[in-house]
Amino acid sequence: MPSPSSPTTQFIVIGVSGSGKTTLGRALAEHFGLPFLDADDFHTHEAKAQMERGEGLTDAERQPWLGRLRAELNAHTARNEGVVLACSGLKRAYRNVLRNASTRFIYPDVPPALLRTRLEQRRGSYATPALLPSQLAAFEPPDASEALIVPVSARSTTQSVLAEVLARLEAQHAL
Repeated sequence: MPSPSSPTTQFIVIGVSGSGKTTLGRALAEHFGLPFLDADDFHTHEAKAQMERGEGLTDAERQPWLGRLRAELNAHTARNEGVVLACSGLKRAYRNVLRNASTRFIYPDVPPALLRTRLEQRRGSYATPALLPSQLAAFEPPDASEALIVPVSARSTTQSVLAEVLARLEAQHAL
């Protein structure tokens, strides 16, 4: 596996809406000087409208979206460049579609009450608090063999979570 700062590493920050995937992903991309992708940008307008109504997508509805994400990750691989992707990755099967030899999954583990608070305070996103129950029901949390799991609390800041991720990536590399 490439080192944490290898230019070909593909970091995928996973979790339900409100977990801070995008914020952490942007910070990680900036730290490593890698391009940042938000999986939300790959959803169709119809899928976003469906989720805005609080209706989760089915596995079949997610397949074309996962295909677009896999194609984008493949394009980065073909250019021999790393990337950071923020993506719900709700199910292990979805993560398997996205995974390649250089993938490092990162999961900010946020308590459900904090997720709801964050979504209630969020403006301008299709991911409303109404979507949270379906996401939590569908979510298959990764274990430590699949992802770097970082506990997040109400006191956590982007910088503190990023520092924890970087320290743990470095520790894993040193082993």
